[in-house]
Amino acid sequence: MLAAYARNVNPDDPFAALAVGQIEPPEVPAEWTRVDLVAATVNRHDYWSLQGVGLREDQCPMILGTDAVGRTADGDEVVVYPVIADASLEDETLDPKRTLLSEHHPGTLAEQIAVPARNLLPVPAGWTAAEAACLPTAYLTAWRMLTTRGRLKAAGDNDAAVLVQGTGGGVATAAIVLARALGARVYATGRSPERRERAAELGAVPAAPDARLPERVDIVVDSVGEAVMEHSIKSLKPGGRLVICGVTGGYAPRVDLRHVFFKQLEILGSTMGTQAELAALLDFCAARSLRPVIDSTYALADAESALRRLASGESFGKIVVTRD
Repeated sequence: MLAAYARNVNPDDPFAALAVGQIEPPEVPAEWTRVDLVAATVNRHDYWSLQGVGLREDQCPMILGTDAVGRTADGDEVVVYPVIADASLEDETLDPKRTLLSEHHPGTLAEQIAVPARNLLPVPAGWTAAEAACLPTAYLTAWRMLTTRGRLKAAGDNDAAVLVQGTGGGVATAAIVLARALGARVYATGRSPERRERAAELGAVPAAPDARLPERVDIVVDSVGEAVMEHSIKSLKPGGRLVICGVTGGYAPRVDLRHVFFKQLEILGSTMGTQAELAALLDFCAARSLRPVIDSTYALADAESALRRLASGESFGKIVVTRD
């Protein structure tokens, strides 16, 4: 079958580790099932895997990809929940042995995908496979950051202000779309006027990096890390919450703890989301007629171009890969 996979790992030249070609279909363990790929997306996780972050040389070849919509043997299109963890836990993201597809088990950038049968959810009515494939990683991450960790009410109508750092990436654009739908006032920073203009089109008030906002915010959604930490903390109102899911801008910031204790701030980590949260996200998007922001679409055979688009940092929204 055709797949995009890491033939090895290469921290210095990740694309030298990438292969797009024929590989054996994944094995299907007990209580797992096979689905045929319809659409997937690429994420930073894929690029990091090629660099050897979370993926060892002896685990290769490893099929990349965490997001997907697939078609079952019955012809139903389903969303793949990519977290492999102890299903008995109330919050499987806290399982210390949890993994994502493409870490210990082959991922989703392949014509055929093996996944636990319980990890399949129906595609929202009226959604395309490309749209639904955007949800399981970036949109689920943003949803958990806003609702579970940030404590915005999932029912919407929130009288709250949210700052989204680093407009353009999948999580950041998802956070803008979802926070607006949840009823929050949204501010968004971007490194260029063009990105800030795009954020405004999504309903956010754009702001230059490090700019003072018109008000202090309740929640900061941050996938950048070190480069924006000082701005994030200074932008929070007393009792505010900084929710971090990534460190694309560095992982070792200097933090002025006086702001943290005096304003009684919370600094919270967040990773992915539970299957129940994904189901809630799917229902919320369907009820509000939301659609994800899609930057571009590539065929699976051209997955390298999709990953290079991601690595360029020029994309705005999700990059989709389709089987055909």
